[in-house]
Amino acid sequence: MIKSYFSVAFRNFWRNKTFSLINIFGLAIGISAALVIYLIVQYDFSFDKFHKDGDRIYRVVSNFSFSGEAFYNSGVTYPMGNALRKEATGLELVIPLRTADEDTKVSIPARGVNQPAEYKKQKNIVFADEAYFRLIDYKWLAGSAKTALQQPYQVVLTETMAKKYFPLVNPTDIIGNEIYFNDTVRANISGIVKDIPHNTDFSFTTFISRATLENTKLKPEDWDEWNNTNSASQVLVKLSSGTSATTTEKAILAIYDKHHKKEKGDNSKTTYGLQPLNDIHFNEKYGNMDNQRLAHKPTLYGLLAVAGFLLLLGCINFINLTTAQASQRAKEIGIRKTMGSSKMQLVTQFLSETFLLTVIATLLSIVITPLLLKIFADFIPQDLHFNITSQPGILIFLFALVMVVTVLSGFYPAMILSGFKPVLVLKNQAYSNTGKTRSVFLRKALTVSQFVIAQVFIIATLLVSRQIGYTLNKDLGYKKDAILYFSANWRDTNQGKKYVLLDKLKAIPEIAMTSLSTSPPTSNNIWSTTMSYKDGKKEIQNDVQVKMIDTGYFSLFKMKLLAGANLSNSDTITGLIINETYSKILGFTNPQQAIGKSIEYNNKQVPVVGVAADFHQNSLHQIIKPLVFFNNKKQCRTFSIALMPQNEAGTTWKSGIARIEKAWKEVYPADEFEYSFLDDTIAKYYTAEKHISSLLVWATGLAIFISCLGLLGLVIYITNQRTKEIGVRKVIGASVMQLVALLSKDFLKLIATAFIIAVPIAWWGAHKWLENFAYKTTISAWIFISGGLIMFLTALVILGMRTFKAANANPVTSLRSE
Repeated sequence: MIKSYFSVAFRNFWRNKTFSLINIFGLAIGISAALVIYLIVQYDFSFDKFHKDGDRIYRVVSNFSFSGEAFYNSGVTYPMGNALRKEATGLELVIPLRTADEDTKVSIPARGVNQPAEYKKQKNIVFADEAYFRLIDYKWLAGSAKTALQQPYQVVLTETMAKKYFPLVNPTDIIGNEIYFNDTVRANISGIVKDIPHNTDFSFTTFISRATLENTKLKPEDWDEWNNTNSASQVLVKLSSGTSATTTEKAILAIYDKHHKKEKGDNSKTTYGLQPLNDIHFNEKYGNMDNQRLAHKPTLYGLLAVAGFLLLLGCINFINLTTAQASQRAKEIGIRKTMGSSKMQLVTQFLSETFLLTVIATLLSIVITPLLLKIFADFIPQDLHFNITSQPGILIFLFALVMVVTVLSGFYPAMILSGFKPVLVLKNQAYSNTGKTRSVFLRKALTVSQFVIAQVFIIATLLVSRQIGYTLNKDLGYKKDAILYFSANWRDTNQGKKYVLLDKLKAIPEIAMTSLSTSPPTSNNIWSTTMSYKDGKKEIQNDVQVKMIDTGYFSLFKMKLLAGANLSNSDTITGLIINETYSKILGFTNPQQAIGKSIEYNNKQVPVVGVAADFHQNSLHQIIKPLVFFNNKKQCRTFSIALMPQNEAGTTWKSGIARIEKAWKEVYPADEFEYSFLDDTIAKYYTAEKHISSLLVWATGLAIFISCLGLLGLVIYITNQRTKEIGVRKVIGASVMQLVALLSKDFLKLIATAFIIAVPIAWWGAHKWLENFAYKTTISAWIFISGGLIMFLTALVILGMRTFKAANANPVTSLRSE
């Protein structure tokens, strides 16, 4: 019986090759997109799911409120970890961590060699103790979790780092070897662990015993400081069974209030939260453990919606084309019923045809998927791979997908076709007027749905592209082109070196101007502090961002002063320049009014000498915040370089950068020269939006392609059905263009209807998405009109090609077939 079902299915496919290919390609594209999106979503949602009692593991995070503005930090004050171990109840484990700087140098002394092997800028280094290995389960290749990090100067390496530092050496033979950090800390390797084989945000590869911090120059200045919160100092906790997270948060705050001494005039508010383990990979407010890639849940849910829509488009094609061809199979159904076939057998027959077609489409999608992965390479995590033999989850997903698509695509057509009455069928009356009307209405509704989805995608793509263009081209309030910057090593305390380098840079002919500061105008390196101003009646206290600069800063970046003068050339703070936003917060309606007024900073009154025009300190997602410039050159270690314009050969910048690097090596021979162009740094703020735009472009293309496949199938069917009508009309004098217009107008009406429905949906979605930006483009009417025109013209081309062919056919041929 099953063999018979599939034999009939193959014959039907061969008899209707065009429609079968349309269905297969439509479904294959939808399934391929769904498979790629499944891989992305499954990858991100699988992070840190392998931990035992993961629902009881949390990270302690800090939340601050100042003048109504909220600030978030993944770290805590450094003494908090030890205090929780001693004073908190209901905690099974407390794991204090201190992440090391990303520019840590590691040296491996080799026996018999004077010069050790050096590895610069090593990442994922953390200070921890043995409790970490009781929380995170590692497989030990050498050493023991109980003793590996108990004493000062002990180090544990992952297998990857062990092979890097000690190639071709067995793990057991590595134990006891020495390893140096930043040429100052000498430690002994006490353990080797296998890399975590699962997706995890615990990406640490080198573990230094936390006790080492107390006994070396690495000891943090905030070791006993309850007033300083640093994201490098983190605490993980595992709650005891039955302990409430809310109760623990209150207990942590009580411990903080007990030890923390609030300064006079400090009106900030601090609270502590417990961030669940499964939230660390997604929450951008706090970041993850060591500045690794974060996922964005709304984007992942958006991807799932895209996959669902593309699959739905393929299913709609199948339903439309199958129900449109129902009359061609009516006699087959009538004869089968006359011969004794039951309705269930007919339903099984049609579902088996759908199943077989879906399986073929799925096999084709497996071939297409690697191509899509290459297309989305910038959007997909680097360690995400597609291997159907080693990823059983893919097979389960594809099986479930085949079953779902089979039911969605095949159930309704199967019920319609199997419901024909044999008496009416054999009299060529398979459709009653009511049934025919209902079937036509369904096809029209499904076609409109297809084009609604396609047009929403088109409009969304145009809007996202417009917003990205707006963010990249908006005047930020300063010059950003042809400017590069780099920073000196903060560990180098020799202040004289940076001035030597500055003099060398000024002598390079390809450089127009130089400046020393703590950071460029737009930067992630943000320092803020509390400042207050007394206007005679009340005290105005604010959290204010701070930039320390030299006298060339404003000239290099072509920033405007609205009032007052530039800072003086001094190594100490003698005056302030405030931005326009801060001036207004302090109550000045005219920038000139702020000049000469004093603002309290570090218990000192410092005069305002200038007011600068507002500029964007961060991405356009954020509002412009109050800002102050100091003239404290001792803290400045970032060099900003304005390059000369390119010559005709385009070599000015290349030769200039080569000279800059040479000067750098003369002053800092042990440090690598790394620089960034300011406009590239700004563009990186909108990487997520660019990924979304790229995704929408491809999703839109696929949606249009699938929709047009379905439209082409329906046009072919309709023109075939109306062959004789076309012949008669041509005989009585209808022109080709009149026939094309006659055959196309009903479809164009459906597309127009889809546009009317798509516009409010797209407007609502665009409005919600733009809420993420403090500064955004306008939602103008031309975006919607352009979206409609793109879809209209695309459909018109598809319709015109087929209807022109039908209208141009010889009427004698069509009438002779009577």
